Amino acid sequence: MADIKRVYTFGNKEAEGNGKMRELLGGKGANLAEMNLIGIPVPPGFTITTEVCAEYYQHGKQAVIEMLRPEVEKAMKNIERLTGMQFGDKEMPLLVSVRSGARASMPGMMDTILNLGMNDQAVEAVAKRTGNPRFAWDSYRRFVQMYGDVVLGMKPVSKEDHDPFEEIIDEQKKKRGVKNDTDLTTDDLKELVRNFKAAVKKQTGEEFPANPWDQLWGAICAVFGSWMNERAILYRKLNNIPAEWGTAVSVQAMVFGNMGQNSATGVAFSRDAATGENIFNGEYLINAQGEDVVAGIRTPQQ
Repeated sequence: MADIKRVYTFGNKEAEGNGKMRELLGGKGANLAEMNLIGIPVPPGFTITTEVCAEYYQHGKQAVIEMLRPEVEKAMKNIERLTGMQFGDKEMPLLVSVRSGARASMPGMMDTILNLGMNDQAVEAVAKRTGNPRFAWDSYRRFVQMYGDVVLGMKPVSKEDHDPFEEIIDEQKKKRGVKNDTDLTTDDLKELVRNFKAAVKKQTGEEFPANPWDQLWGAICAVFGSWMNERAILYRKLNNIPAEWGTAVSVQAMVFGNMGQNSATGVAFSRDAATGENIFNGEYLINAQGEDVVAGIRTPQQ
């Protein structure tokens, strides 16, 4: 088992994979590798192969973590080397995103997790380093919400279900007499983090994980777990996608769109999605993070 390569790194215009390796690295992992090779500035990271997804269902969570651990730790060291930050460090904490990526586009797969590595020490270090406490606590708030939703199973199952985190945010906004999330102060965000963690404890019976490595393994296993959720299984049936294809996991150093009025997040397309016309187009949101554009909470700009 040990001589199989399960993790492929990319960063600084180098990559162990390439665009032709969709079957092994998934669409996202193969394209991230290719973008590095053609010189596009992509945050460094690594991709865990689709084959590990099959091993996850064959051998179980703990066995897969033990198999992956040496390669993932080595790949994380590569990100640390390229960014000058350290995962789990109290002074210069490296924060990462975790995404799923099958070889065919798959709705119903796990949502992205951003700002992973955040905890009570990291948030203070980020606030100090950026001189922007509101940004640090906003990133922490988002992380607890995404992780709670996606990894700890607090996401609403149907449209009738209430999102416990959104309810807490609405309560806070009502209390403060403000309309937008962006109107909440640093103290409001600190209160949200406390209330979010209390909600996690109440619903799951467990404390929210503070150790970045525990957070990472939880997220990686949640990606593999989402391959067999009801929506994914149904989508595969409708589109004749074999279950044994599995999904890959891409872990990447964070870049931030929510650092203020001079940063943004967006989605871009090489064609007009409505007409198929060959024009570059997209939309963006100032002072936001990835999921905000897709979630439709705020209206993006063209």
